[in-house]
Amino acid sequence: MSFTLEKTDQNSAARAGVLTTHHGQVQTPIFMPVGTRASVKAVEQRELEEFGAQIILGNTYHLYLKPGNSIMQQAGGLHKFMSWNKPILTDSGGYQVFSLSDLRDISEEGVLFKSHIDGSKHLFTPENVIETQRIIGSDIMMVLDECPAHDAELSYLKNSSDLTLRWAERCLTHRQKLEPLYGHSQKLFAITQGGINPELRAQSTKSLTSMNFDGYAIGGLAVGEPIEDMYRMLDVSHPLLPETKPRYLMGVGTPHNILNAIERGIDMFDCVIPTREGRNGRVYTRKGTMNLKSAKYATDFRSIDEGFETYVCSTFSRAYIRHLLVVGEIFGLQLCSIHNISFFLWLTKTARKMILTGEFHSWKSEFLAEFEAGED
Repeated sequence: MSFTLEKTDQNSAARAGVLTTHHGQVQTPIFMPVGTRASVKAVEQRELEEFGAQIILGNTYHLYLKPGNSIMQQAGGLHKFMSWNKPILTDSGGYQVFSLSDLRDISEEGVLFKSHIDGSKHLFTPENVIETQRIIGSDIMMVLDECPAHDAELSYLKNSSDLTLRWAERCLTHRQKLEPLYGHSQKLFAITQGGINPELRAQSTKSLTSMNFDGYAIGGLAVGEPIEDMYRMLDVSHPLLPETKPRYLMGVGTPHNILNAIERGIDMFDCVIPTREGRNGRVYTRKGTMNLKSAKYATDFRSIDEGFETYVCSTFSRAYIRHLLVVGEIFGLQLCSIHNISFFLWLTKTARKMILTGEFHSWKSEFLAEFEAGED
């Protein structure tokens, strides 16, 4: 895997690059649809390819539980199992340390989870998380980390950040002992932590970059902290990250979040917002969001986003999709989800184009002004 930086915006830290993997190239900035359990909810792999998805995300915790390592290895890895021949990034399960906090215990050794499926207990260590990701066969693996709550005490944040550093080193050491299983290289990204404390965040970033990982993710944000604090941590982080390595902001986010993070030098994003909100009838357009369940769309026969050249916009009306949602047809949830995925992919693709042409700064301001003015 290699990363080539093509251009940096003259008015900000926004950058365009190309990430090359065995399963293809990824042009950055990029949004990665989330396929937690080997499926992007309500969206087919064929549709993802048609919409221009270049890389998707899977989750080590969930794939370890079901279908499990044995079936995954018999299938020949996740690419073959789900019939997706483009790049895949796998989260290590570190977010579940945060989201399933009532079902886990943390120690120096790792994280003991109580399965949310059947109550069985499973110990995730830095070493066996790497082993599981070898079996999954993702192009990009993530280290095991702890994602603390945004309002955690300073002493807890420091201990948590230090633990994440020790786990990262163990992941790196163990990765070097294991060969990939399916004939393609797998790269390993570190994850910076430190909450919204600038000193801890800087210390975490400096320590991890000294270990020379293949890429760097910024974790522990978008977990309830004020949005200004997220941007403040990005301002602390990006000057400390190597220019020659890809940068990934985990679990983010809204169009505002993504564009403001791109402006601060971030290359890669993932979030469940497009499909989660799509399943609830909320769609994203260039003129803001719309709640298609609203009665005002019952006789609105315009497309969701007029002039936006996507399958959903060129084929179906707001009134029809609202009808599907109101009567409980699954097709309505699918249409909202694939529209939102299309929109988020368009957003980062357009941001990349504007960086390359030197128009990112002005385009971002104009886009967000129109987006905010039209929010439903």
